[in-house]
Amino acid sequence: MIITMKDGSTREINEVKSIIEFVKGIDKQLEKDACAAEMNGEIVDLRTMITSDCSLNILTFMDPEGRAAFRHTAAHILAQAVKRLYPDTKLAIGPAIHDGFYYDFEFNFDFTIEHLEALDVEMRKIINEALKLHRFSLSREAAFKLMEEKNEPYKTELIRDLPVTAEISFYEQGDYVDLCSGPHLISTKSIKAIKLMTIAGAYWRGNEKNKMLTRIYGTAFPRKSDLEKYLLQLEEARRRDHRKVGMEMGLFTIMEEGPGFPFFLPKGVILKNLLIDYWRKIHETEGYIEIETPVILNRKLWETSGHWEHYRENMYTTIIDEEEYAIKPMNCPGGMLYYKSSPHSYKEFPIRIGELGLVHRHEKSGVLHGLMRARCFTQDDAHIFMTEDQVTDEIKGVIRLIDKVYSKFGFKYHVELSTRPVNSIGSDEDWEIATNGLVQALNELNMNYIINEGDGAFYGPKIDFHLEDSIGRTWQCGTIQLDFQLPLRFQAEYTGYDGRKHRPIMIHRVVFGSIERFLGILIEHYAGRFPLWLAPVQIKILPLSDRFIEYSESVMIRLKVSGYRCEIDKRDEKIGYKIREAQLDKIPYMIIIGQKEKEYDTLSVRNLEKGGLGEMNFSEFNKLLQEENTF
Repeated sequence: MIITMKDGSTREINEVKSIIEFVKGIDKQLEKDACAAEMNGEIVDLRTMITSDCSLNILTFMDPEGRAAFRHTAAHILAQAVKRLYPDTKLAIGPAIHDGFYYDFEFNFDFTIEHLEALDVEMRKIINEALKLHRFSLSREAAFKLMEEKNEPYKTELIRDLPVTAEISFYEQGDYVDLCSGPHLISTKSIKAIKLMTIAGAYWRGNEKNKMLTRIYGTAFPRKSDLEKYLLQLEEARRRDHRKVGMEMGLFTIMEEGPGFPFFLPKGVILKNLLIDYWRKIHETEGYIEIETPVILNRKLWETSGHWEHYRENMYTTIIDEEEYAIKPMNCPGGMLYYKSSPHSYKEFPIRIGELGLVHRHEKSGVLHGLMRARCFTQDDAHIFMTEDQVTDEIKGVIRLIDKVYSKFGFKYHVELSTRPVNSIGSDEDWEIATNGLVQALNELNMNYIINEGDGAFYGPKIDFHLEDSIGRTWQCGTIQLDFQLPLRFQAEYTGYDGRKHRPIMIHRVVFGSIERFLGILIEHYAGRFPLWLAPVQIKILPLSDRFIEYSESVMIRLKVSGYRCEIDKRDEKIGYKIREAQLDKIPYMIIIGQKEKEYDTLSVRNLEKGGLGEMNFSEFNKLLQEENTF
C-alpha cells in the first residue's frame, strides 16, 4: 500500500495497520505529538486502519483539527471527573471550542464555581492514570440500551436524532463511556496542562424552552508553559477589556434601558467620527460613491432578498399602515433598490457604492458583549456592480484596500475562503463561477488562505479577513462576498456592449465589519493608548497654577487653529497629580506651562510613551505633531 504524505513524499507498507502504528515506525516525536489525522481529505482518528493506498497528513496541536481532538479529549476527562465525584449527574455535550472546551451537565444540586477545584484535582488523577481511549460502535438498539442503563437521557435523545444509517460510536476510557464520533487522543496522559476556567448556564441545545444546564469551561495544552502563556494573555485581555477601558476613558456606555444598544459619549463620538472620516477618505480615493438608505423597509423587500426566509429570527419587525415592515439587519437590499432606481450601461461599470448604514439584529442577551456583539451597529458596507470579466480585478482591488487599512492600524491578518453552505440559493454553475473568481484573485495576489468548507453566505462564497491584535488574539472583520443571486432575485440589469440586457454580478464587502466592533477591537489592541491621529484628546495643557491659565488658553487656541484636539486642566491640583491623571486618560501629549514657558513663549512637552521631551517653541512642537497626525 502506497501512502502519500502531505509534503508529497510516499511510503510503502505491506500490511494493514493503524495510523498511529504507521507513525510510530517513521518518527518517534511525531508519534508523541500526533492528535489526529487527515486521510484522503477526511479528519479521522489515529486508530483508523490503513487498508489501501491513501493520502495522509498527521495532525498535531499546531493544526486546528489536531487541537480540536486534543481539547475534545480534555472535555471527556472533565466529564469522567464529574461522573466520579457526582455519579448522579447527567451528561449532555462537550465539544472543543476556539480557546478550549466545555461540557454541559445536569447536576442534582447547586453547582458553583467553588466546585471546580475538586474537579481540577480529579482530572489530574485521570491524566496520571494514563487511560487508553478505545473507540467502538453499537447498533441503534444496543446504543439506546447502553445509554438507558447509564441513565443518560440527553445522550438517548442525541441517538434518537441521528440518521437511521449513521454509525453510532462511543469512546471508553477506564470507567467512563461517552457517545462520541471523535476523533480523540490515544491516551489521557497526553494532556500535560489543563485548567477549568468558569461556569455558565446553557439551555439544552440552545433552546430557551429546554432545561437550563450547567456549562463548565476549560482549556488544555500539551505543555505547562503554553497554559501559563495563555493565562497571562487572558489577564492582559482583562486589563484591555474595551468595556472597562471605554468606561474609564469616557468613550461609550451600555444603559439598563437599552441592553445591546451602545451610547456613545462625547469622546467616543470623536473617535467614531475619526474612523468614519478615514473610511470616507480612502473610499473617495478608490472611486466609491456614498449613499444612505432607510432603516425600515417593507416585508416584501426582505422576501425578495431572501432574508425573510433565511434571517427572519434575527430581524426586528413592526407594523405600519397595517403592513409588516422590518428594521434592516443588512444594507444590501437597500443598495439593490438604489441600483434599480436608474438604468445602467456596461460603460459605467464597475459601479462602487458605499454605505455607512445603521443596522439592527436581534441577538440573544447571553451573547451581548459591549461593542463586540451589539444589537445595533454601523456597518461599513460597499456593493460593487460589474461584469463577469471584471470580477477578479475588483476583488483584488478590495483586497488591496483592506490590506491598506489593516496596515494603517498595525494589524497582521490571515485570510479564509468560505465555500457553499447547505442552505444556499442559486445554481451549481453560479456557485462554481463565484468561488473560482475568489480563488483566482487570491492566487494572483499570491495570498495564503485557509479553505473554510460550507461557511459561505447563503447567496455566495466569501473571503474573510481575521485580524491579529497586539496580544495575539484574532478577530474576524473584513469580508468580501461574491453574489450572483441578489441581482437575479431583484431582476437587476444593465445594457451590454451588444445593446442587450444583462445581469450584473455583485460584490458585498466590508472593511471594518462594523464601526462599533472595530472600535472595540482598537480599544483593546491599543489598550486605549491610541496613536495621535486617532486619540479623542491629543494634547492636555497643564498650567502650574491659575497665573498661567491665560497663557495656556492662548496656546490652546493656536493648537486648535492648527487642527489639534486639546484641553486645559484648570483644576487647583499639583502638577504631578495632573500628569498622572493625563497619563491615566492616555493623552498622547502633555504641555506643562509655568513661568519660564510664559516668559519665553515656549512649551514644556511630555509624551505618554517617551516621557519628557524638553522645551520647544510652538513651531517645533507643531512640526513634531504633523509627522504623527496623519491619516
